[in-house]
Amino acid sequence: MENYLRQLVSIEFLDKKEIYTGFLIDYSDDWILLRNNPVDFIIDGFVILKNKNIERMYRDSNHEFTEKVIRLKGLKTNAKEIIPIKDLTSIVNFLDKKYGIFQIAKKSATSAYLGKLIKLNDEELIIDFLDTKGQFGGELSFNPEKIRVIEFDTDYINSLKLVAQENQNKH
Repeated sequence: MENYLRQLVSIEFLDKKEIYTGFLIDYSDDWILLRNNPVDFIIDGFVILKNKNIERMYRDSNHEFTEKVIRLKGLKTNAKEIIPIKDLTSIVNFLDKKYGIFQIAKKSATSAYLGKLIKLNDEELIIDFLDTKGQFGGELSFNPEKIRVIEFDTDYINSLKLVAQENQNKH
């Protein structure tokens, strides 16, 4: 993985359909941090992937071209500060303090859950769920072991965060 640092790569998993593409910022034994490249020549937030069941990490001529365009556009391909990815607790506590809202997903990509941290311990992660209309909808609980993807600072998340803030200011 070291030889891919600061480069655009794609990661495929044995047990997940979707492929994640982004600039490899950092990695630990358990987690991988990417500056997300969801489509074309766009950078949108960050994705932290559980370093589990990876089939392959690769880079080809398409990645090289996309990376060149992104760099020519002057887009930021790194993180402003060090994002701790040692373990889920340090990740979630950092995101809670710095970003407030984040998105988590389990193995199946059918749904992702947006929200803010209520509680985290060894048995459960509880978030206040933020729905697609920017309304907080109550508690959702997850087994920390089942969390495979964490996203933050994306346009989608930041947009719903703005709506949620506006909704709270009205009350």
